[in-house]
Amino acid sequence: MEVSPDGWDLVLRGGRVIDPESGLDAVRDVAVAAGRIAAVGTGLTARGPGGDADVAGQVVTAGFIDLHSHVSDLGGLRLQAMDGVTTALELEAGVTPVAQAYRRAADEGRPINYGFAASWALARMEAVAGLPPDASLGGFMARISDPAWQRWAEPAQVDALLARLAEDLADGALGIGVLLGYAPAASPAEYLRVAGLAASAGVPTFTHARDLIEMAPATLADGAEEIVRAAAATGAHMHYCHVNSTSQRHIDRVLGLVARAQAAGSRVTTEAYPYGSGMTGIGAAFLAPERLGERGLSPSSLTYAPTGERVAGADRLRELRATDPGGLVIIDLLSEDDPADRALLMRSLTFPGAVVASDAMPLTWTAPPADPQAWPLPPTAITHPRTAGTFSRALRLLSRDGPVGLGEALARCSLEPARLLQDRVPAMRSKGRLQPGRDADIVVFDPAAITDQASYRHSTRPSAGIRHVLVNGDFVVRDGDIAADARPGRPIRAEPR
Repeated sequence: MEVSPDGWDLVLRGGRVIDPESGLDAVRDVAVAAGRIAAVGTGLTARGPGGDADVAGQVVTAGFIDLHSHVSDLGGLRLQAMDGVTTALELEAGVTPVAQAYRRAADEGRPINYGFAASWALARMEAVAGLPPDASLGGFMARISDPAWQRWAEPAQVDALLARLAEDLADGALGIGVLLGYAPAASPAEYLRVAGLAASAGVPTFTHARDLIEMAPATLADGAEEIVRAAAATGAHMHYCHVNSTSQRHIDRVLGLVARAQAAGSRVTTEAYPYGSGMTGIGAAFLAPERLGERGLSPSSLTYAPTGERVAGADRLRELRATDPGGLVIIDLLSEDDPADRALLMRSLTFPGAVVASDAMPLTWTAPPADPQAWPLPPTAITHPRTAGTFSRALRLLSRDGPVGLGEALARCSLEPARLLQDRVPAMRSKGRLQPGRDADIVVFDPAAITDQASYRHSTRPSAGIRHVLVNGDFVVRDGDIAADARPGRPIRAEPR
């Protein structure tokens, strides 16, 4: 599609345009009209309200697509936009009922595009424990430690949760999110039935794996083997969430298993984030004091986000799990200062076909929440640094300081996530590419300056080097700062069979 110059809203002039799909890497102009890329060429001049923007010396490329974001608050979404993210999807945990989540997001308005998978965990809470469904991550976190939903399910209960998931898929859910590691008593047969439902609907599952056999010898199934076996048995597309954090120092064994499954024709995909620590609710099953040793952890491996305290011992951990089970906690998994651990982390990021995904977390407040519109965020807002810095950090580690070219690194942030979903999600065929006719989800950054600035002490510092971010043709970041009133995000839905 090429629109007449009279209809161009904006031209980004003279940048280094990189399109991950076609391989274009050259100085070009990019014209935007009606929310889409209208032309890529030379000598383009806008006559519309946006005029021209000189981006010489900057990289102009497709906006980043985050398949694994738990952020719904405005401050967190702005941090992601400042990291180049134009689409943030809640796929690992998911939500149920999904139609309610889409309505809520549309009513609130979002600066970046959004979408949801159906939630196995929330469906299980309803079917197994009789808890009312809540279409939010908060609904899951509030009940994260409740054993009533984690137990083995009767056949009729499995039928009921599958019916709920099928209803969500009919409402456009992007797949099925399966937090299997949070309910280790769920049977492998139940997981196979969930995978079979996904296969029949033509959508992926997004799995937080069950424990690995090396960590928990009594586990009902090895977490990695369970994922690849489900792919082979059902034909489902099985997406392995944050393979770095659930595999830890067993990454090589897990990735070898995935590679063999792929070579045998199964569709198993992986994602990773470029940090050695994880974050979740302190009430998670695998953070019980008696289970920390399975992962080589102790209570002091945990930092309770609301207070910033290192958990002093098992008694304090039990107290926090009882009083605030959904309270977020940073978990030391791989040491970012240890060369051997850094090498393991890089292998998960550079595994063939792996995509970058953040596991971005909502903001936690150490004092009463500030005005939700406030920007910059006050120091009382904290999160995991991956919320603010995943994509710029990945580009730095992979390309500027690392083993792959910039084009490949960008593809892992944009094109490959789009391809992973596009079979059943028509909107994804127009994302992850910088080509005429595609959506004008665009990031402009300085390749020499792009880097993460968030740290474990200062977790909400926005990334550096991001100059502009456009979502559906509208600036959400302009000249390195948030466009305060911008809410151009649109829903991303699957096309039900």
